[in-house]
Amino acid sequence: QVQLAESGGGSVQAGGSLRLSCAVSGYVTSSVCMGWFRQAPGKEREGVANIYIDGLLGWTYYSHSVKGRFTISRDNGKNTIDLQMNSLKSDDSAMYFCAADLSTPRKDCVSESWHGVRAYWGQGTQVTVSS
Repeated sequence: QVQLAESGGGSVQAGGSLRLSCAVSGYVTSSVCMGWFRQAPGKEREGVANIYIDGLLGWTYYSHSVKGRFTISRDNGKNTIDLQMNSLKSDDSAMYFCAADLSTPRKDCVSESWHGVRAYWGQGTQVTVSS
């Protein structure tokens, strides 16, 4: 079992920044696919950023809508997966979820095709961007 707990959400004006954090606990293999998804009211859940971790190595993927503005990273000391969000727009307002998948291979993880179907999920953290 893997437990995930998101934090760092809040309200910010357009152009501002937020940093989300996903605390990871439980049994996690040395190779794992993790990512951030978001879902706004009335919209489908969409992938934001993924990271495939294999030991000390990591590979990342970003959706077109956030590339250049968001950065996904891991903090080994804190055992978290973080999402730094800069230049926020009102369209970024959503509930943000962290996911971890122990079975998805790297080539599928770092692509738009990973939807976290077999993933463990956190409860989410709300991000609201006002214009």
